[in-house]
Amino acid sequence: MLGHLMIVGKKCAADLGLKKGYRMVVNEGSDGGQSVYHVHLHVLGGRQMNWPPG
Repeated sequence: MLGHLMIVGKKCAADLGLKKGYRMVVNEGSDGGQSVYHVHLHVLGGRQMNWPPG
């Protein structure tokens, strides 16, 4: 299932024109920032991101 989410995330990034790069994030548990308790993937892009995230 996670592999399928990664493929769909890559397609979403392409559809959104995120050619310079993007980040895919899965939050797990309340300490991990999860607020919707089902499996979903965030595709983040469109600006330079820093490390550590947040």
